[in-house]
Amino acid sequence: MPTAHDLAALLRPELASLKAYLPHAAPEGAVRLDANESPYGLAPEVLRELLARAAEGLSLNRYPDPGCVALREAIAARAGCSLDEVVVGNGTDEVIALILCALSRPREGAARATTLYPWPSFVMYRLSALAQGVDPVAVDLDASWDLDVDAMREAHARARPNVVFLPSPNNPTGNRYRDDRVREVVRRCDDALVLLDEAYGAFADGRYDDLRRGEGHVGQLQTLSKIGFAAIRCGWAILPAAIAAEVNKVRQPYNVDALTQRVAVEALTRFDPWVTRSVERVREARVELSARLATIDGVEVTPSEANFLWVRVPDAAATHAAMLRRGVLVRSFHAQGGRMTRQLRITVGTDDENERLVAALRASI
Repeated sequence: MPTAHDLAALLRPELASLKAYLPHAAPEGAVRLDANESPYGLAPEVLRELLARAAEGLSLNRYPDPGCVALREAIAARAGCSLDEVVVGNGTDEVIALILCALSRPREGAARATTLYPWPSFVMYRLSALAQGVDPVAVDLDASWDLDVDAMREAHARARPNVVFLPSPNNPTGNRYRDDRVREVVRRCDDALVLLDEAYGAFADGRYDDLRRGEGHVGQLQTLSKIGFAAIRCGWAILPAAIAAEVNKVRQPYNVDALTQRVAVEALTRFDPWVTRSVERVREARVELSARLATIDGVEVTPSEANFLWVRVPDAAATHAAMLRRGVLVRSFHAQGGRMTRQLRITVGTDDENERLVAALRASI
């Protein structure tokens, strides 16, 4: 009878270098400012109204709409694109994996396909690439955490990627890349699908709709996770229609459940004013929190256009541990080494959470 040890020989070799994504455990009552969620939930009466509307006429004994038509229509109406350009998934995590799966054919003369992205950035680019048999190629950001255009150009010429990810605003650094650099990379990578990841676009001063409309090889990634609806897991891509059709071929038939589809439509339409107000509250709090943190000795804050701050401290590992003992959980990047040993990522919270954060950070430096 075969054992697990015997079956291990059948596993993809890339899995040996990966770890399952597990969020950091937090003590009871801790302030969680590590996951870039919105700090503002719907008021109970508003939540009841939303769920009632979403559940109206819902048949749980039937499969959900496999084409997510109503949701894609709502997304297309907001984005000014056609229904055929929208691919919906269980968060943008799934959409990224679907795109890499569909575009995983190796270039002529290459053993494997590649994908290109700046670093540090969203960890799922690498994880999803390896899971799909695609080689990830990371290019370091420059000293100010912006795109290094020359390095991206060289890596593109060498790696010949099928997909290029440009997250802006970037996670974990929070900044929106310089517009001229984004446009130069898009221009240089015209033989690849360039995905402008706008997971945090709602908090920024600009979007990339014009690039997507003006360039035939550009798409956008967007999500509801950062603007108050992380629990429903809904993200999407806006792609050239011909590519979207191929990506839909590898999507599971019922990958987005019925309730998520309904709630997402409500969030994008009837409840959009609430979303807009909560986003603006985060933007205002971000400015105030950034200024307060910058007054703490030993702290440097990178200008942010996201819902979190990229904070430099003398010792991220020690500060992270000390803050956790004080009941405040933030994200530390010290394990990645190099200049990351001094970096914390801190989500903007409610007024009360931000007060606790400032006190904990001041006492932990």
